[in-house]
Amino acid sequence: MTPLVLVHGFLGGGAQWAGVEVGRETVALDLPGFGARCDEAPMTQIGAFADWVVAELTALGIDRYDLLGHSMGGMIAQEIARRDRVRIDRLILYATGATGLLPGRFETIAESKRRAEADGAAATASRIAATWFLDGRAAPGFAPCAAIAERASLSAIHAGLDAMEAWSGDAHLPDIPQGTLVLWGDRDRTYAWPQIERLWSAIPRAGLAVVPGCAHAVHAEKPALFSALLRDFLDGGPP
Repeated sequence: MTPLVLVHGFLGGGAQWAGVEVGRETVALDLPGFGARCDEAPMTQIGAFADWVVAELTALGIDRYDLLGHSMGGMIAQEIARRDRVRIDRLILYATGATGLLPGRFETIAESKRRAEADGAAATASRIAATWFLDGRAAPGFAPCAAIAERASLSAIHAGLDAMEAWSGDAHLPDIPQGTLVLWGDRDRTYAWPQIERLWSAIPRAGLAVVPGCAHAVHAEKPALFSALLRDFLDGGPP
């Protein structure tokens, strides 16, 4: 049974996947500049993050794997799916899109950069993490997610925002060969429905799962349902 590689998004970390149970080995990475690697220099290009992940998996001796990318991690996963296609069985694009400018986001990337400079890294990370939950700071999953987010430095925040802003994978969606699950919470404040629909319609072998009553962190808001959807897909459900 192939392992599931989990790639977190902007201000995320490998520890965020602690409640995910898929009945197989999971490999939860921390990207440079975030989570447990917050002391490392961040990257400023989505493609560079993708190359780092591929190299890391090779160093770990992983020959075949299923791949999940969340948010910015979903952008990275799209790049990995094209770069490392021979090793990837199935792909999960979770709360993400193919347009890095994030049209319809709760605020523009430029505004996030401005507020990060004005408010500082920790306050910015906490504020953005609150938007990931339908109930904001009152959500049970907010505190652990915010604690991971707050480890990022101001330089990592700028690097992540720069990487997303400069990236688009839209033209390459038809080239993604893997059976793909597009997973989204219907109240996501970061990725609006047109981004999700584009993934679903343009990737040749894509299925769609929309989870009601969730924002950007379905894995923390409805962990049992999230895990069940992953298991169904990975164990041979459609597509």
